[in-house]
Order: sequence, then C-alpha cells, then structure tokens
Amino acid sequence: MSGDEGAGVDRDASVDSDSASAGDDGSEGSTRRKPVVVVVEPETPGNVGTIARAMKNFGLSDLKLVDPPELKEGGEAYGFAGHAREDVLPNAETVTFDEVVSNYHTVGTTAITGEDDRSHERFPFKTPVELRESLKTVDAPTAVVFGREGRGLNNEELSRLDEVCSIPAADDYPVLNLGQAATVLLYELRDLTVDETQLPDTAVTRAPEADLERFHEFFGDFLAVTGQREHVREKNALLMRRLLGRAHPTEREIHSLLGTFRKANAKLEHADHLAAKYDEPVYPRDG
Repeated sequence: MSGDEGAGVDRDASVDSDSASAGDDGSEGSTRRKPVVVVVEPETPGNVGTIARAMKNFGLSDLKLVDPPELKEGGEAYGFAGHAREDVLPNAETVTFDEVVSNYHTVGTTAITGEDDRSHERFPFKTPVELRESLKTVDAPTAVVFGREGRGLNNEELSRLDEVCSIPAADDYPVLNLGQAATVLLYELRDLTVDETQLPDTAVTRAPEADLERFHEFFGDFLAVTGQREHVREKNALLMRRLLGRAHPTEREIHSLLGTFRKANAKLEHADHLAAKYDEPVYPRDG
C-alpha cells in the first residue's frame, strides 16, 4: 500500500491515464472509467479484504483507504481478500477524505436515509440499481465511498459528497456489514465494470412452431384418452398453450415432451383395448 506521499500527486492526471489505458475496442465496458472504491476509517482489516475481493469479483481494481488500520501481508485482510491479495489489496492507496472530494464525483453510502427533503444529508438517495442507471449516462471519475463499520459516514461527510446510495433492506434491521454492503452494491454496478462473466450465453431459441403444435395435438389426445369431459379438456388445453407460450421451450425440451406423451398415449390406448377385450373396468374416468 502506498503512503500519503503518493496521495499528493495530481489526481486528475492519474484518472485520465487510467481512462486512456482502459481499452480502445469501442465497447462500453473497456472505455468507460470504472469507479474507484473508497473506505473511510475502516476498523477491521478483514472487511478491507472482503471489499477488495468483491472489487476483484466485479471488475474493479482501484481501492483507496482513508486512515486505515495496518494491513499486514499475510494478515486478516489478505486472508479475506482471495485472489485480490495479488493486486487490489497490495496496490490500495492511502488518501485523505479531502482528496477524494476534490478529485471525484462522489457517491456516499448509508443504511439510514432521510424520509424527505428536510434531511438534506441523506435525501434524496438512490438504490444501487438506480445508481447504476444514472452512472450509465455519465462518464466521469467516480468514487463510491463507504464508511466505518459501526457508524458509517456521518452527516458532515455525507454533506460533502455528491450523491447518496442506500441498499433496500428490512425496515427493522437495515444495517449491513461493511463487506456485505460493498459486495451488494458492486454486484449491482457490474454492468458498468464487467465486460464478460463466467456464465454461458443464456439466449433461448424457441422450438419450431410445428413441433409445438404437434405437442398440443399429443396433449389433446392425452386429455381425451384419460376421459376428461369436453369442456374440461378445452380448458386444460388452453392452459397448457398459455403455459408453453410463456415458457418458450427449446427444441430439445419439446421433443422430450413429445416422446413422453407419445408413450403415455400409447399405454393408455392399450389399457383401454385390454379392458374392452377382457370386459374389465376401463381406466377410471370422471363421474
């Protein structure tokens, strides 16, 4: 971690340099200046490590600390940081609150908000999702500022910051652990900070309509062979059509269902045939 000496450099120049090195492929994620994360007077090294890990998870790397505790290599902070111990945490910079305010568009975080405009320090506020949508429209050096574990940011500090963000939580216990709050907020900002995730493409290709219609025919036969009354069959057939209309099944899914109902219909028809042949009761039907 660099000391206060390094914090006195021209912050605007360093921000511009970070922006220029972000990438030039034209994608929003690679050219947008990513927010820096600031923690004011953290008390527990483990929370600093947790925040560093969350930053690594969601594509952020610039961690700034105001009056932090000692972060010993191999200590609690490094134990909580995961792979962020390799870069985010050791590169964290000690700064002053004044430097953050002077050089960044600032977003203060708080669990306790004002209910109306009589409390200007904590109102108006944005939820993390609202903050994400707001920041999408502005490309500026931005700092997301977290406060102390026990007290958070005080009113004087919040009054010097540009915006306020609060995570919606249960009214009877809205205060999150510092590391948890940072993880939730950075997760919601991921569209601004992460170009790709480990998740596969989730686009679904709907099965061909001809296959879907074949399924509806099989399902209609199934309803008929189970002996349901006509008005009940019509209702259930419509419910199934609406259900599949919302579900957008894939070709593989609909083919699996086709096979299942084909076999079910064949077995039910065979049971009816045997019942008639041996004068046995047919498959139980509605009375």
